[in-house]
Amino acid sequence: MIIAALFGLALILLEANSAIAEQVKLAVTSSFHNSGLSDHLIPQAEADLALDIQLLVVGTGQAIKLGKNGDVDAILVHSKPDEEELVKSGFAKYRREIMFNEYVIVGPASDPAKIASVGNLLEVFNRLSKAKVNFVSRGDSSGTHKKEIELWNKITFNPADIGPQYISVGSGMGKAINIAVAFDAYILTDKATWLNHKNKGNLAIQYEGDQLLYNQYSFLPINKNMHSHVESKLVEKIEEWLISEKAKNIINSYIIENTQVFTFNAN
Repeated sequence: MIIAALFGLALILLEANSAIAEQVKLAVTSSFHNSGLSDHLIPQAEADLALDIQLLVVGTGQAIKLGKNGDVDAILVHSKPDEEELVKSGFAKYRREIMFNEYVIVGPASDPAKIASVGNLLEVFNRLSKAKVNFVSRGDSSGTHKKEIELWNKITFNPADIGPQYISVGSGMGKAINIAVAFDAYILTDKATWLNHKNKGNLAIQYEGDQLLYNQYSFLPINKNMHSHVESKLVEKIEEWLISEKAKNIINSYIIENTQVFTFNAN
């Protein structure tokens, strides 16, 4: 009896250790988390795959650094030029597009920069550059921050020239929105995070729908040839799940305020 009990206990401990070993580290952009989609997608993936998926929620720039350093097994981010550079450098095996959403320009309800009626995104940024209004920037090398800088560059303007009304905060999307609320400022954010954000204050979406505001999310497995400890086999399981019909249905059916906020486009 005692031997049988000890044997049973040993099996339980062995199974527990095995479960602990099935752990994958995934660095994800803060907008994926702040939007609330991660709370729907990741637990279902864990349940279906019997994996413990450890999320590191950071900006895209930091996620790429974590991947390059071998601190995570894969990344889910949204800055195509940086993703392609990571693949070119050999630290990521490839990039696989999973889903997209869109950026929006949020600002004070009174819209002092008068951007809501503008039909062109570059004219929106022209007006923001001249209107002497507060503008909050992520300032953290995230995908959202890099998109913002890309748009300023398209009108050949250095946002630092706005002066103290250009507020670079060096933080994630949720915190940046809170600061924009406090300063009654304009801000570039992804629509999903904005709709999911509770503290909207006096702010509202003032501009959306331009093709330049397209926001693609991609999955990049870290290259085992560069970091031998990477859990490549487990990452493959996650990737296959992310492109499955179940993942597609979860992504496409994620609704906030009667709005579909992500669209699955993996192939």
